Amino acid sequence: MTTRKQNERRPAGLWPARQTGDTMRELSIYIHIPFCVRKCLYCDFLSGPASEGEIESYVNLLLREIREQSIFYGDHRVVSIFMGGGTPSLLPAKETGRILERIRDGFSLAEDVEITIECNPGTVTAQKLKNYITYGINRLSIGLQSTEDEELARIGRIHSYRDFQQTYAAAREAGFRNINIDLMAGLPGQSLASYRKTLERVAALSPEHISAYSLILEEGTPLYVNQREYTFPDEEEDREMYELTGRYLGEAGFHRYEISNYAREGWECRHNKVYWRRGDYVGFGLGASSMVNNVRWKNPDEHMPYTDCVEKMGDGGCDGRTFESGSAPYITRLKEKSYVEMLRRTGRCEVKVLDSEEQMEEFMFLGLRLTEGVDQEEFRRNFGKTVEDIYGKQIRSFLEKGLLEREGKRLRLTPRGIDVSNVVFAAFLF
Repeated sequence: MTTRKQNERRPAGLWPARQTGDTMRELSIYIHIPFCVRKCLYCDFLSGPASEGEIESYVNLLLREIREQSIFYGDHRVVSIFMGGGTPSLLPAKETGRILERIRDGFSLAEDVEITIECNPGTVTAQKLKNYITYGINRLSIGLQSTEDEELARIGRIHSYRDFQQTYAAAREAGFRNINIDLMAGLPGQSLASYRKTLERVAALSPEHISAYSLILEEGTPLYVNQREYTFPDEEEDREMYELTGRYLGEAGFHRYEISNYAREGWECRHNKVYWRRGDYVGFGLGASSMVNNVRWKNPDEHMPYTDCVEKMGDGGCDGRTFESGSAPYITRLKEKSYVEMLRRTGRCEVKVLDSEEQMEEFMFLGLRLTEGVDQEEFRRNFGKTVEDIYGKQIRSFLEKGLLEREGKRLRLTPRGIDVSNVVFAAFLF
C-alpha cells in the first residue's frame, strides 16, 4: 500500500485522466529479467545465462530506471505488476524485494494489485517462495510445458515433471492461492495421448489458471535450425491437440477467456487483459516495451545501449532526484510531446505515436483475442465512429461465414472463428 507521504510528493502526471469517478488512470508494470540457466531450444526471448555480478549490476540499473521514470506517472494507479523473462525466479530473493520496494516507493498501487512472478520448476526454494509472499507477490506463473520428461528433454527444459510437482506443492504450502501453469502442444515426439496425459495431470491439481500454447518454430532457434532431426505432430494431430485443449479444460471447470488462456471463474490474469484491452502499461528492463496514451516505445535489446539509455533519462531535469530537489512545477508543466522527445533522446529503439487507424486496428485484433470480444459502444466513444462505419464489409462477411457473432453490444469470435483467428485478425488491418 502506498503511504500518504508518497502520494503527497508526486506530481499530477503527464497524461489526461480517464473520464471516470476516479481521476487516476490505471497502469500496469512489466519488469524484464533476462536471465536463465540456459535457453530452451525453442526460445527466441531476450534471455541468457549471467554471473552473480552481472545480475547485481543489472538490478541496480533496473532500479535506477524505475526511479527515473516513476516521476511521470503521478496520475496513475498500478493495478498489476508482472516480472517476466528469462527466469525471474533466478534472482536472489533480496533482489526481487528491492525491485518491488522501488516500485512501491515511486508508484501508487491499487489495494488489490496483482503481482506475478514467473518461475521455472527447480529454481525456487520453500524459503524463496515464502519471501515472495512477504514482498506482496500474490500470483505465481510456473513454466511446466509438459509432464513427460522425454518431451521436456527434447526442447531443452532444465527440469523434470518431479521438479514441477515439488515446486507446485511448495508454492501452495508457502501460501500462493493464485497459480498459473504454462503448457505447450505440438512438441517434438509428442502424441495426442501424451498431451492428454499432461492436461489430465495438470487439471487434477486445480490451478487457478492454465496457459496452453502451440509450439511455434521461431527462426534462428536451435529447434528451428535442427527441425529435420525431430518428429513433430502432423497437421491433423496438431489440430486434435488444439481441440482437445478447449474441450478437456472446459469439462474440468476452466473457462476460456482468451484464445490460449483458461481460468477458473474470477481468476483471469489481470495483467494480460490490460494488453488485450489496450490499457496503459510501462516496461522496465532490457528490451521491455511500453504503451501509454497511444505512445508506444521499446528499450534497447543490448546491455550497453540500455545502460546508456538509462543514464540519459535524467537529462533535462526530468528525473526523480531533480523532482526531490524542488522542480515539481517544471515536471507538471511538461506536455506529452515533451515526453516523446525525452524518450527519443534517451536512445529508445522505437518510439511511435499511434495514429487513429493503428489504434482501431489494435482495438479490433487484440480485443477479439478475448472470448468476450470487443465492445462496439466503446469503439464509438474512442474513435467517434461506429465499428460498422470502419469495418462494416469485414464484419458482415464474417457474420455470414459464422466466424463472428453479436451478443448485445459486443462483437466476438465464434468457436469456429477462434480456430481461424489469424485470418479474421488480418482482415481488420488497413
